[in-house]
Amino acid sequence: MADVIADPELDPAATYAVDPARVRALTARVIASGDEPEMRTSTPLTGAPLATLPVSSARDVVKAVGLARAAQRGWAATALSERADVLLRLHDLVLDHQPDLLDLVQLESGKARGHAFEEVADCAIVARHYARRGPAMLADTRHPGAFPLLTQAVEHHRPKGVVGIVSPWNYPLSLAVSDAIPALLAGNAVVLRPDPQGSLTALAAVELLAQAGLPDGVLQVVLGPGDPTGQAVVDHTDYVSFTGSTATGRRVAEATGRRLVGVSLELGGKNTMYVAADANLRRAVDGAVRACFGSAGQLCISAERLVVHTDIYDEFVPRFVERVSRMRLSTGLHWGADMGSLVSADQKAKVLSHVEDAVSKGARVLTGGKERPDIGPLVVEPTVLEGVTAAMACRDEETFGPVVSLYRVRSDDEAVRLANDTEYGLNASVWTCDVRRGRAIAAGIQAGTVNVNEGYAAAWGSVGAPMGGMKSSGLGRRHGREGLLKYTESQNVSAQHLIGIAPFAGMSDQGFARALTGALKVMKSLRMP
Repeated sequence: MADVIADPELDPAATYAVDPARVRALTARVIASGDEPEMRTSTPLTGAPLATLPVSSARDVVKAVGLARAAQRGWAATALSERADVLLRLHDLVLDHQPDLLDLVQLESGKARGHAFEEVADCAIVARHYARRGPAMLADTRHPGAFPLLTQAVEHHRPKGVVGIVSPWNYPLSLAVSDAIPALLAGNAVVLRPDPQGSLTALAAVELLAQAGLPDGVLQVVLGPGDPTGQAVVDHTDYVSFTGSTATGRRVAEATGRRLVGVSLELGGKNTMYVAADANLRRAVDGAVRACFGSAGQLCISAERLVVHTDIYDEFVPRFVERVSRMRLSTGLHWGADMGSLVSADQKAKVLSHVEDAVSKGARVLTGGKERPDIGPLVVEPTVLEGVTAAMACRDEETFGPVVSLYRVRSDDEAVRLANDTEYGLNASVWTCDVRRGRAIAAGIQAGTVNVNEGYAAAWGSVGAPMGGMKSSGLGRRHGREGLLKYTESQNVSAQHLIGIAPFAGMSDQGFARALTGALKVMKSLRMP
C-alpha cells in the first residue's frame, strides 16, 4: 500500500503566533492573583511557543466561586426569555467569528480545519436548541395531586447555584461552551476551568458570551493544571461537569460524592463501528474514515474497533485501506486536509507504543504506523491494524489517536458481543442498508449513543436527544432534556384545598382509613393515575 501522503499546498512554511495584545485582552478575564508561576503553551502544529498564561491558585478559585455566587442571584432573577436571547445572540456571534475561532482551535489542538468547524457548528446548534426549547423544559409543571381538585402539585426547576465545568483539550471550544450553555440558561453561574492547552479558545468563547449580553460575573474563568486549579473547582462548586479520562473521572466522582454534590462525567471509550453484510460499501468506507480519524482520533466517541462481517470483509478492507492511504495530512490553517496533528508528545508516544506493541505481538500494519516529522512534530499517520488480539494493549485500552483495529465476524450477534467486550460504553456505529435491522442491532449494544449509517455526528448533532456513557464511560448525560435539567433542583410545591389529608372533625382514625380505602378503589376504577 502507498504511504499516507501530504498535500504540499496545505502545508505552507509558516510561523504561527497569537498576538500578545490579544492574549492579554483574553486573559484579563481570568481570576488569577499572580501567586502561581505562569504557564507557557505551544502549538502542536509546529511546536513553537503559543502563549504565556496566568495560573489560578486554589484561593483564586474560591474567589471566583464567590464572585459567581454573588452574580448568580441577579442572573437567576432575570427573565428566562432574556437569558434565552443571550444564547440566540451567541449563536450568531460564533458563526460570524468562526475564522478567529477556527484558527485558535487549530493552534491549540492541532486538528484539521474541517474538524475544528465541527466545534463551531456544535456551539451554534446547542445555543439555538436550548434557547428555543429550553424555556419549555424549565417551565413549571402541574402533576396529579394526592386527591383530585383538593391537592395541586407543581414542579419547579431551581438553579443549582454555581456550576463548575472542567473541560478537556481535545475539543477546546465545544466542550467548554456547550456544557455552559444549558447551565446558564437554567439560571446558574459558571466557573470554567479549561485545559491549559485549550485556554485561549475557551477565553475567546467567553468573550463572545459577554458580547452576547451575559452580565459580568456570571461566568468566571480560572486557568491552570488539574491540581490545584481543576481540583479546587471540583471542591467548591455546587455541581460539577467533567469531561476527561475515566481514571480522573473516578477521582472527581469520589470528591463530589463526599460533599453530596451532583456530577456529570463523560469519560473514555473503546468504540466499535460494525459494517454488516448488507452495508453500502462506498458509504461505509467513507464513514469509517470519518469515524476513525476525525480530530486525529482524539475524540472520545471516535471508532477504534472496526468490525466487519465476513461476507464483505475481503471487499471492504482493501477499499478502506486504500482510502486511508490517500488521506491528506496537514498542519496548515487551511481547509481541505483530512487529518491534522496529535496534541502532545505524550499523546504521540502512546499512539506509537500501541502500534509497536501490537506489531511485536503479531499484528500487521496495513497502512500508516509511522510518525511524519516532515509534516509536523506530532503528526502520526492514520493507521490500520489487522490481527489484533487480547494480548495487545490497543485491543482494550483507549488509544485516543489515529489507530483502528480490524476484526472479522460471522454474524450480527458476534459483532454485538465484541462491541460489548470492553469496560467502556460510550458510542457505537452500525452500517446496514436496513435501518430497522440497524436499530435492532443497536439495541443490543451497551453504549450511550449508537449511530446507524454514521460514525458519531448523527447522535452527537441530535442535541435534542441525550448523549453520554454507560459502564466506565461516565455518569449523566449532556444534550436533551436531561442535559438541561441536571443543572437544576426539582422542587415540588403542593397546596391542599378545603380539607386536610387527615380525619374530619369527629372522625376516628379507623373511619378515616375506611373512607380513604374506598376513595382509593374508586380512583383505580376510574383509571386515575
